[in-house]
Amino acid sequence: MERINNQSVQINPWEDKDLDLLFGINEPEMMEHLGGPESKEQILKRHKRYLELCGKGCMYSITLYPDLEAVGSVGYWQKVWNGESIYEMGWSVLPSSQGKGIATVAVKLAIDAASAENKYSYIHAFPSINNPASNAICRKLGFEFISECEFEYPPGSFMRCNNWRLKLNN
Repeated sequence: MERINNQSVQINPWEDKDLDLLFGINEPEMMEHLGGPESKEQILKRHKRYLELCGKGCMYSITLYPDLEAVGSVGYWQKVWNGESIYEMGWSVLPSSQGKGIATVAVKLAIDAASAENKYSYIHAFPSINNPASNAICRKLGFEFISECEFEYPPGSFMRCNNWRLKLNN
């Protein structure tokens, strides 16, 4: 848990109760850089994947204390990228909580959790080249910019992303 102003930011492993948060994240303004909102069926499948991720990574809800308000998600998962086993990570923070440093703190906490697993040497983030906020988080946290790349997300759709890489402490 880390403090921002008068609140603490904590990440908690994804639970059934986080389904409402996932629907909140699925708004057009939140999905602008990710191919647009998903259908209800897609959200339910994503929720199930998040719940079953243990052992292959972890998804978290981002919670503000003392209000116990869920304001976003952050997580990491196994991926093979250019022939190398890595963790990929991603995050979303609801509009009412953006611009306050919450995402930066939550991403750092998730990186610490991934690093503690001592499984992979690197964690990558692939924000859209058109998402200045997520790219700024990567810079702030010391990710190394590798290159622009074509990235498939959602499945069947390709987008231009920046490939950022961070060495994990292992």
